Amino acid sequence: MKKLVVFGVAAVAVAAGALWFISTKGATNGRAPLVVDIVAGQTLYVESCASCHGVGLKGQPDWQTPGEDGILPAPPHDFSGHTWHHSDSVLFDYTKLGGKGALAQMGVDDFESGMPAFEDVLSDQDIWNVLGYIKSTWPDQARESQSKRSAAEAQTGG
Repeated sequence: MKKLVVFGVAAVAVAAGALWFISTKGATNGRAPLVVDIVAGQTLYVESCASCHGVGLKGQPDWQTPGEDGILPAPPHDFSGHTWHHSDSVLFDYTKLGGKGALAQMGVDDFESGMPAFEDVLSDQDIWNVLGYIKSTWPDQARESQSKRSAAEAQTGG
């Protein structure tokens, strides 16, 4: 009987957790989830990101040179770009809040960015899935470097 009660309590806890996850659309509160779906991330990338960053993650031509409007073109997300130089939290915030919002959060108010906010388009889990897909295309060296940067930032709290 005691085992049945423990099992019942555990089942209720799992069900409550599942309902919470579904009701928040997989919200991660800006923290990387334990599991990402790279296949879903690739699909979301093609639907939401490739029009600017390219299907092959190559970015726009001359991405390091501002256009006539002063805005930098979309950078590549493959190894040739700088995406892997940023921590998970920076990548997440830049995607969710857009360039202007993420930079303002860091105290930078005088930089114009062409990166739109996706907070009303993609759930937190969707963003992590896209980032997981992008990271899956990097060579081991880049993934390890980026992972260490993310871990160090998480330890220092910022």
